[in-house]
Amino acid sequence: MTAEAVVDEFINRVVAMDLDGACALVADDVEYDNVPMGPVTGPDGIRSVLGPMVAVDEVEFVILRQLAVGDTVMNERVDRFRIGDRWIELPVAGVFVVDDEDRIVLWRDYFDLPTLMNQLEGVGEAQAGGT
Repeated sequence: MTAEAVVDEFINRVVAMDLDGACALVADDVEYDNVPMGPVTGPDGIRSVLGPMVAVDEVEFVILRQLAVGDTVMNERVDRFRIGDRWIELPVAGVFVVDDEDRIVLWRDYFDLPTLMNQLEGVGEAQAGGT
């Protein structure tokens, strides 16, 4: 597979909320760095970050632009998470590096943490029937 095909399949599995399937496409020592939050390593590290993100009603990664050169794939996207009738939208720039065994060895996402946190305010209250 090409690096781009590996990344596309990885994203498809995340969007399908199939963390085990997504993690099957990463190396044992993968580094996943949500830049404003800090890095984690390995498939279990990815599960620890993505688990809460996919414990929602629906997930979409809208790819606006993507390019691949050799083992590196970069994309500009909007990650969307539906919780009840509310969508959280987060603009993201992502960098992926894929090794010769078609495994992701680096995934780094750049986003603005306050943009995410501001949208999450009141989500729990809204689900509970509050404002």
